[in-house]
Amino acid sequence: MASIAKIIQLSKQLSAKPLNPYFTSSIRNAVHLRDYMPSDYPKNEEERKKAARKYNLHPDEYVPFPKESEMGEYRGDYPNLPLIGHAAKDPYYPWDMPGDRRNYKETLPEEFDMIGPEKIDWIGTKPRISNRKAFVTFFSFVTIFVSVILLAEDYKYFPAVMEKQWPQAGVKHYTFDPAK
Repeated sequence: MASIAKIIQLSKQLSAKPLNPYFTSSIRNAVHLRDYMPSDYPKNEEERKKAARKYNLHPDEYVPFPKESEMGEYRGDYPNLPLIGHAAKDPYYPWDMPGDRRNYKETLPEEFDMIGPEKIDWIGTKPRISNRKAFVTFFSFVTIFVSVILLAEDYKYFPAVMEKQWPQAGVKHYTFDPAK
């Protein structure tokens, strides 16, 4: 009971102590989420340039999602960026974050969670073998494997054993001779 009273007294002291104003100010000003939220769809060229500047893109590179597309009106002015996988990016480029292969304040595509470095991505990369070659390799392996099984079915592939010795009356199976 005494420990509960001490905890209550300590919590009253902590709540009465004012927070450091520099700490609260830094938290409040660290991130403005409203700066990164998509605005309304750009209606004219001036709004397009403003949106391109907001997302750190050149005005010629900025292309918003089509308004008529599925969920296009809800995306606002967010740019329609191509999906370039982690494996397709140059590993020798001096990235700000080399583990993710991206730069600071780089605008990410909408489906960025599909192409991270911890995921298997082949977006933008050349496949190691073609689909036709993979198909032929798989079925040739299966054909060879099945043919070997069918050809070797008639041959015994286990060691020969003697006939099982069942206990019978009058037959001595074990000798208990003393060890020499």
